[in-house]
Parts: sequence; structure tokens; C-alpha cells
Amino acid sequence: MADSSKSTAQFSQLWPTTFLRDHLPGAENANILLVKIIEELDANSRDMTTDYLGGNFFAVDHPAVHWLRDCVNRCVVQYARNAGIDYEMDWHLQAWPNVNRFGDYHNLHNHPHSWLSGTYYVQVPAGEPKVEGRSDLNPGAISFFDPRPQANMLAVKDDGQVEAEHRIVPEPGMLLIWPAFLHHLVHPNLFEEKRISISFNVVLNWRDEYVP
Repeated sequence: MADSSKSTAQFSQLWPTTFLRDHLPGAENANILLVKIIEELDANSRDMTTDYLGGNFFAVDHPAVHWLRDCVNRCVVQYARNAGIDYEMDWHLQAWPNVNRFGDYHNLHNHPHSWLSGTYYVQVPAGEPKVEGRSDLNPGAISFFDPRPQANMLAVKDDGQVEAEHRIVPEPGMLLIWPAFLHHLVHPNLFEEKRISISFNVVLNWRDEYVP
């Protein structure tokens, strides 16, 4: 009779959602310059935050913008290598600044026609907001949701496979990259200080090598 104590079971993590989180070196000095650039753009564009296709922030000719663009491209390479992609890829970045004042938020959405999406945080209010009311507010946080419909219907305690929401409280200098299909939302800014970030899409320039 076989020894049942010697298991031959094999485990695989199927369809994982890879998420990159990094804190960029040099961010403190670069963010001072980025705030000035973004506030100037915001003063001259009424719809800068919502008109994300109206221009490409990474086309701005400034050393701080060049620095951030290079950092994002480097992280995209790291993301691809982590995913097991061992061939050359070709992409371009489409970026836009976000200035969120008191009460501003972003509804649940994803980013069609892109491979990856991401956000870099330039200025993030800190401390406790001076707002009374509900205890479940998450001012300034960003939430990501399981892309598998109703996967949490069989949730059991401590099983990370069925946690429906992944929430992050951002910090200045933090860079996040995720698959563009992933639904996410940004909770309201409940601080008087503006929350400033730069969002971007990684759009593939098509090649036949991408076909599975």
C-alpha cells in the first residue's frame, strides 16, 4: 500500500494579476519640479484631469519629466521580465496629470486599448482629514478589484485568492503599475491640500510576436 504521507500534489497560481509597486529614488527633488509644471498646466487647462487624451504629459520637455518617463519605462521592462516575457517589446506611453482638490474622486473604471496602466504620486496629503461622519471613509486611497466576477462568493478566512479589494494609501514618490483591464477607483480627497498624481497607459505598438 502506498505511503499517503508522501504527497505528490502540485500547486499552480493560475491567472495571477501582477502588480508592481515601487518608490522611485530621487523622487523628493523631482516632485518639487513636477508640482510646479503640473500646477502651471492646470491653471491654463480647465479639463486637464479629465481630458486624458488631450495631450501627452511625457512629451513635456523638462528634466523632471524626462526622469519620470525613463523610470516608468524601466519599470515596464521589469514588469515584462517578471511576467516571463523574454522577447523584445515595443510600446509608447500616454500620460496625463491629475489634480484632485477637496471632494474630488475617480469612479470605478479601467483603461481600454492599453496593455498596462499606472500612476505616479507627486503630492499626497498626510494626516487625518477634518471631516466628521462615516467611519469607513478612505481619503486619498486607491482601490483595485478582483477581475473575476463573483470570485468572492466562496470566500473563506485568510484565503488571499478571494479578497475582492486591494487598497493602497499612496505616498509621494510611489509608482504603481497594473494590467489595464483591472478595475479601480480613487477615493475622495478629504483634505484641503491638493492630491497631485500622474497617470499613464502603456500602449503596445503591435508586432506579430505578441500573438500567443
